[in-house]
Amino acid sequence: MDFLQDNLIWAALAAVSGGWLLFDFIRNQGNKSLLSPIEATLLINREEAVVVDVRDQGEYSQGHIPNARHLPLSELARRSNELEKFKERPIILCCASGARSASAIGTLKKAGFEKLFNLRGGLFEWEKAGQPISRKRK
Repeated sequence: MDFLQDNLIWAALAAVSGGWLLFDFIRNQGNKSLLSPIEATLLINREEAVVVDVRDQGEYSQGHIPNARHLPLSELARRSNELEKFKERPIILCCASGARSASAIGTLKKAGFEKLFNLRGGLFEWEKAGQPISRKRK
């Protein structure tokens, strides 16, 4: 008990940190379509998942996931037929932070796609995890 009293700040920090990890774990349990960069890489390598980048052209040209297809969110509903040949494969949607790609999942579900995943944290988390970025134009 003396240890806790002497180290109250550290004990509180440990409790808050543990609580936040638990909260994040519980929050993501119900959302199986949300992938970490590592899970996305495994899906790409093991099941030939297709990556679709829904950012605008300027963002895409600054850097994107290698071999990602570019379909801006504003054009996704109109151009979703370009993904028809990949309907049986997993499709990973990505944007800068994960918000636009979450919206894109709804658009593609309406178009009949089922194996849809969102890259958690978007390209920001992808880069942070040390994953490769391509700057090649398609």
